[in-house]
Amino acid sequence: MNDFLTRSAEYLPLLLNGLWLTVAVTVLSLVLATALGLLWALLRTSGVPWLSGPTRVFVELVRGIPILVVLFYIYFVMPELGVDLTAFQAGVIGLALTYSCYIGETFRAGIEAVDKGQIEAAKSIGMKRPMMMRRIVLPQAFKIVMPPYANNSVMLLKDSSQVSVISVAELTMQGKMLASSTFDNMTVFTLVALLYLCLTIPLNLGMGRIEKMLRRSR
Repeated sequence: MNDFLTRSAEYLPLLLNGLWLTVAVTVLSLVLATALGLLWALLRTSGVPWLSGPTRVFVELVRGIPILVVLFYIYFVMPELGVDLTAFQAGVIGLALTYSCYIGETFRAGIEAVDKGQIEAAKSIGMKRPMMMRRIVLPQAFKIVMPPYANNSVMLLKDSSQVSVISVAELTMQGKMLASSTFDNMTVFTLVALLYLCLTIPLNLGMGRIEKMLRRSR
């Protein structure tokens, strides 16, 4: 036990460098994925075929491609098309693009779950769609989708480890490099697992608190 604590104190500063990068990748990806996901949901539910049709095709295509392939495509293929991105930028965009499709489907389900009678009532008093979405539909939809949205957020945090394959030195990459240089796999990856738990547990608790607040406000 003493040996474990001693080695942990030695390794922890190096792993913390990767931890902060993991947080940055996760936060930026989640913000972008949420904004794009809401856009996809609004387009899917717009009732305009030339908006909803292509959006549906795009969402289904992205959902059918593994995250690793999306990351490889953005990082290795896009430069051949004249778009040069750093590994960090490619990682954030790849995660955001993939998860925006999952979050978009979550938002779409929430929008479609809102009582149709309220929508008809809003239309009957002459309320335009933008105002109706802003004042009636979206506030209720957000309450409905909070549990699956929280799950998507935690999954995105854990999948941020995937960006290590394009050389982003986040927590998992730092753990791999440290383990390969020290051959102390047990200590290193135990610390990596504990650090991920230090991120996922507060995130779960925070999302749970928000969910309860939204339930009380109904």
